[in-house]
Amino acid sequence: MAAGAAGRRGLLALLVVSGVLAGAAGTSPNIVTLVTVDSGKLILSCNMTTPYGAMEGHEWRSGDKVLQKDTESNAFTSYTIEGKMEEHSGLYDCVYQMNPMIKGQVNISVPPQVVAYKKSEHGNEGDTGVLTCKSSSFPPVSAWVWYKNGQEPLINDSGRFIVKSGSNKTELRILKLNIEEDTGNYHCNATNSFGFGGATVNLRVRSRLAALWPFLGIVAEVLVLVTIIFIYEKRRKPDEVLDDDDGGSAPLKSNATNHKDKNVRQRNAN
Repeated sequence: MAAGAAGRRGLLALLVVSGVLAGAAGTSPNIVTLVTVDSGKLILSCNMTTPYGAMEGHEWRSGDKVLQKDTESNAFTSYTIEGKMEEHSGLYDCVYQMNPMIKGQVNISVPPQVVAYKKSEHGNEGDTGVLTCKSSSFPPVSAWVWYKNGQEPLINDSGRFIVKSGSNKTELRILKLNIEEDTGNYHCNATNSFGFGGATVNLRVRSRLAALWPFLGIVAEVLVLVTIIFIYEKRRKPDEVLDDDDGGSAPLKSNATNHKDKNVRQRNAN
């Protein structure tokens, strides 16, 4: 419950960031930035609270991508995002088209939203198992920890485990998989300045013989088929022999009849 409350406080955090002047040196105008939630929508806003010169419009950007632009000359500008805050965390720039250009920055910051690359992984005994988790949330993850149910955190010094982590991805490699020791659920936990999050990966280790079962099944099917053909041929041979005997005796009977008819004709002639 405490962890959930901390996560909610992080999601509802209201951020105020000072404006940034891009261009000639001098006093930066004050830009107040805000993130509010209204009816399931995120409203990002920037308001320039100091006097300013000629303005040709505004742009909202995320990195190099332009999300929205207009030609208004107001000190206030806003950008609305449909969806949950945790799905759209990151840095957003409100750009005032002036000379020099002026921009403010809005941060949508949330605890890490961690997802497993695959919720279920399979490996063969003796091979290397690879489990992966990712988080694209802002701020970036500052620390990753892997552990298995009821065990201490898995670290590189343990011998068979290799952990490689970055700001948005972590990977656990398990060397020489063992069916009894390594099968089970593994948890990847991430932490940043707004809280923590995690995901679970289920690992199943198969016996080395498991890969042979399809081959053995094919061999068994072939043996059954050969046996059926052999039995069929054995039962069919006596009938074929009888047919051959009948076919061979017919000409003998015909020859005898012809010889008898020939003898009768000879006696009549005499």
